[in-house]
Amino acid sequence: MTRLLFDTTFLIDAERSGDDLDDLIDDDDDVAIAAVTVAELRVGALLANRKRKATRTVYVEDIIATVPVLDYDLDVAEAHAALLVEVRTQGKPRGAHDLIIAATARASNRSVVSADRTAFIDLPGVDVRSSD
Repeated sequence: MTRLLFDTTFLIDAERSGDDLDDLIDDDDDVAIAAVTVAELRVGALLANRKRKATRTVYVEDIIATVPVLDYDLDVAEAHAALLVEVRTQGKPRGAHDLIIAATARASNRSVVSADRTAFIDLPGVDVRSSD
């Protein structure tokens, strides 16, 4: 079984390409998303133009209904703090939401699946897989 955490870029790419998530997930994969990913997807739906708003809203609702959402809990907070210290020490800042997704993956022993590998590369304890 492969434990995966889908990041927002992966899900947005899947929506734009019309890919069915079931086709992208192996039967033995254990998939989830970070709670912050729900916020990012929801913002995209709320800000979409009238033509895309309904479609994006349905997509977000489908994700929430079918993919487990992992909370920002104490373990994630501890992993987040460690990653913040690491990137500040390295002098390589990362996006705030990307670090929360990375911390969620690290705390839950999952590999991040992303269309933007660079957001997660070289983060200790974080395995990243490209969705390409």
